[in-house]
Amino acid sequence: MPYGIDRQEGLELLKAHVASRNLVNHCLAAEAVLRATAQKLGEDVEKWGLAGLLHDLDVETQTDLDTHTRETVEILEKIGVNSEIVEAVRLHNTQAWPGEKRTSPFHHAVAAGETITGLIIAAALVNPARKLSAVKPKSVKKRYKEKAFARGADREIIAECELAGIPLAEFCELSLAAMQDIAGEIGL
Repeated sequence: MPYGIDRQEGLELLKAHVASRNLVNHCLAAEAVLRATAQKLGEDVEKWGLAGLLHDLDVETQTDLDTHTRETVEILEKIGVNSEIVEAVRLHNTQAWPGEKRTSPFHHAVAAGETITGLIIAAALVNPARKLSAVKPKSVKKRYKEKAFARGADREIIAECELAGIPLAEFCELSLAAMQDIAGEIGL
């Protein structure tokens, strides 16, 4: 196994560490966005998807951004997950790793991909239909510009999609489409 874990094992690991269905859904959405991003860039779809799936294993125990990802890194290293996946997961929250920066397209994509999911989910929840299928790409782009909307979705981090190699407008469309593809699985 080239990644030290396969998708099914990753899903079981996620569910063993994250009880909240909404947080599991966030990780599933991040996985979908990362898989679509990797495909668009000609990168390793499985590796990028696993990073999206596993990025928040400690989200319920490490709620402070100064420590979030430290426990996840320990868990992933202990079971022998691919070091590139561990590094991308680790650096999606640089606040826990003072002085460190994201340096590769993979790092930037994981950070941008997991962050845009919050913006898209918020856009779906304010839509009268409350469904991802009702959200249009132009709505995501419009909401991106509204700084007061979904404040937790850091626009600077989402914009790192461009450092990964995808223009922002295209990344919004790609991410929305990826999430719409799994809407039934994540209840939206």
